[in-house]
Amino acid sequence: MNQVEESPKATLVLDDRPSSYPSSWNVVFAPAAPLPADYVFGRQTTILKQGSVFPPAAMPLPCDIRWDRDVPVKLRDGVIIYTDILRPVGDGEVPAIVAWSPYGKTIPQEDVQSGVDPKEVTGLTKSEGPDAGFWVSHGYAVVNPDARGAGKSEGDIYAWGSVDGQDGHDVIEWIAKQSWSTGKVALHGTSWLAIAQWFIAETSPPHLSAIAPWNGMSDVYRQNAMFGGIPNMGFDAQVFAHLAGPARVERMDRMAASHPLMDAYWQDKAAKLESITVPAYVVTDVVTDLHRMGTFEGYRRLGSKDKWLRVDNRQEWTDQYDPVNEADLLKFFDYFLRGTDNGWQNTPKVRMAVLDPGGEDGLNVPYTSWPLEQTQYERLYLSADQHLQSTPVAKANQASYSAITGQTVFTYRFPTDTQLTGYLKAHLWVEAKDANEADIFVLVEKLDKDGNLLVPDEVSARQYIPIPPAGTHGRIRVSLRKLDPELSTAFLPIQSFDQPQMLHPGEIVPIDIAIMPVSEVFHAGQQLRLKIAGHEFLAPPATEANTGVLSFMGPMPPLPTKNAGVHIIHGGGDHQSFLQIPVIPLAQ
Repeated sequence: MNQVEESPKATLVLDDRPSSYPSSWNVVFAPAAPLPADYVFGRQTTILKQGSVFPPAAMPLPCDIRWDRDVPVKLRDGVIIYTDILRPVGDGEVPAIVAWSPYGKTIPQEDVQSGVDPKEVTGLTKSEGPDAGFWVSHGYAVVNPDARGAGKSEGDIYAWGSVDGQDGHDVIEWIAKQSWSTGKVALHGTSWLAIAQWFIAETSPPHLSAIAPWNGMSDVYRQNAMFGGIPNMGFDAQVFAHLAGPARVERMDRMAASHPLMDAYWQDKAAKLESITVPAYVVTDVVTDLHRMGTFEGYRRLGSKDKWLRVDNRQEWTDQYDPVNEADLLKFFDYFLRGTDNGWQNTPKVRMAVLDPGGEDGLNVPYTSWPLEQTQYERLYLSADQHLQSTPVAKANQASYSAITGQTVFTYRFPTDTQLTGYLKAHLWVEAKDANEADIFVLVEKLDKDGNLLVPDEVSARQYIPIPPAGTHGRIRVSLRKLDPELSTAFLPIQSFDQPQMLHPGEIVPIDIAIMPVSEVFHAGQQLRLKIAGHEFLAPPATEANTGVLSFMGPMPPLPTKNAGVHIIHGGGDHQSFLQIPVIPLAQ
């Protein structure tokens, strides 16, 4: 058994789980990016004075802050990582919030994250992490580690999974032993910092008291890297190429070629959500798509009885640093880390944004569960006249398109005001003419009465990487259509991705495509449009750089599909293809 370093508080013993991957996985590592020539490193303590301003942030510090830099922490395998700690000045004990990532802990930031009002942050914010100026002023410590291999931390950088989870476990238990700590520790942050929380929490650190994942996938293969079984590595490749440290970085983006199926390597990157029992404040949105499915699934499958979901209509950063939302999270943390009797338990378990492009969105609409208990799943069947109808289609029909460039489109006009909130799925009978494989993409959009596309305000006003479609979408590699019977539900098909089943000439097979959750109102006369194609919808051109939220991002390559010939979508008769939608009854 290994022990963490000595402390005035009780000795903590950690188990002997390995801190590396099995050699049989043949994981690809590559040199990490170099640190900047002016990178500052060294143990020191600084007192940041109340009223100080750190450009480009415009908010003065609301209190004095003690900043301990490059504090060493020994992990269970002897590797030393370094962390910064920002906490109130004085000798009192405080709870801690950890922002876990390899993104670098340098503060103040060089620039405010895209869309965030500089007047609402102090600049003492690790990328996508909690603003120390806010949290320290409310009696918390903010701990910003450079994860294994990042910055000057020893070892290689790992992409989530068991090693990253165990390291986070060790740091939480180290924090609990420090003289300034109450022993209550939380995790908070967005994107990578949210993803990491699932894997750290599944190890059940004894002193982890709460988590607050803000937009973070929970199954990396299914929800990102191999979304639908189709390699989806353009975004990840650029992220991993820019992670800086002294040694190597795991190149998860290069693993698809040698690990195309859901094997042990990828299972390690699917969080054991049911084993997580700590209180959770979970946030996602219904306007971006990188983390949408994973966060909804994280919440749905969490084992905790104390869990709350808030769904917004904005991109994650503008939501995260909104003072109203910081105050809401403070109330949650105060309840579970301080024991403050502040009424948090009366907060609705689910608070939804209900989009209404062309109208006014509903915000913080209260519900009791996810999926919503009021949900009525209805089927819209594909008909021969390119429409969707609410009853099965008697006569067999088919629609075909070029597998490389074509598409087929179906529409449905709502006779009454209708709210869709929850999971959609497409059940299609498909045939690939002159091919033994097919990559199928679906997109669901909202149209006005005249057939014009209605786009959520957040999507039309901003540019993201990758660029999201204006609707909600899904995809599947047809040879990987086999469902996982344990994970799948009647409303959410989840493939096992472990056994290819190639198509034969003339074979017509059923496929089920999970579509990212929605929350949207369709008014009487407005239309739903279903597009089916062999290519990604609204993908940015490979020759055009996408600037905006991540300054280092360059052009995104097209997805490597395996399409050829013609796709045929069969409907009616013995092949009832349909779109299943989650209808929420509206008050009369």
